[in-house]
Amino acid sequence: MTVATLAVDCRCELGEGPQWHAENQRLYWCDILNKRLHWLSTESGEHGDYPLEHMVSLATPLDDGRLMLVGEHSLSLFHPTTQHLAHFADFEADNPITRSNDARVDRHGSLWLSTMGKTAEPGAGSLYRLHRGKLTQLRSGLSIPNAICFSPQGDAAYFTDTPTGIVMRWALDSQGWPVGEPLAWADFTAVDGNPDGAVVDSEGCLWLALWGAGKVVRLNHDGQVIGDVELPVSQPSCPAFAGENLDRLYITTAQEGFTADQRREQPQAGGLFVANVGVRGLADPLLRLA
Repeated sequence: MTVATLAVDCRCELGEGPQWHAENQRLYWCDILNKRLHWLSTESGEHGDYPLEHMVSLATPLDDGRLMLVGEHSLSLFHPTTQHLAHFADFEADNPITRSNDARVDRHGSLWLSTMGKTAEPGAGSLYRLHRGKLTQLRSGLSIPNAICFSPQGDAAYFTDTPTGIVMRWALDSQGWPVGEPLAWADFTAVDGNPDGAVVDSEGCLWLALWGAGKVVRLNHDGQVIGDVELPVSQPSCPAFAGENLDRLYITTAQEGFTADQRREQPQAGGLFVANVGVRGLADPLLRLA
């Protein structure tokens, strides 16, 4: 067992979407509900944040230094230096009950993103893929789509609909498009916590946050738990590897839904945590728009 320690005491209401930007050696993550984009220079420890006008769940880099923001109902291009924001595309703009949730770039440089009901309305969410600038819906009728990540070879995608407790594996073709129906891969219905965000390491194992259980578990190729990271807070939301050698696992957390007593009992909830787990991550490809 490994224990994670506090890296940034940012007190996010709903920390999400940790994303490493190798070019400027920064880790970015979002506080969805408080509409802020946070950043950490992993070597110097310097950190800060940007206020946003709407909820954002991921900021992923392009090759020109800009970040694609996955917003509440839109995709926008953001320049961290100038803070210039430019609209790129809308999704579910006519559906006021939903917002974006989980997202990650696949091995082909395409962005997968999910939506969910703002109060977790059953079946309100969907899964999309932005491939070369065109957004395609892959699946609908989901409640809280999470755990979007990809095998090292790019031949499989993983995701979960959190309330089901099941992580799915979806075969992909040579262009990264789903083939057939996703299959149940790992079952968490009989354990504490619910599957949330996930990332794959350099050995092809999946690191999965268990919301409510205060841990991130490592799964082997057969979906079996082979290790874990314990946190001093109960609501980890998503892990990501960062640092020059991608050898540190950073974990976003949340205090969403906490009572006043829970906030006092878990004063670090909503912080960014870090653990040395003895394995390196995989570099996420830069997002390609053409």
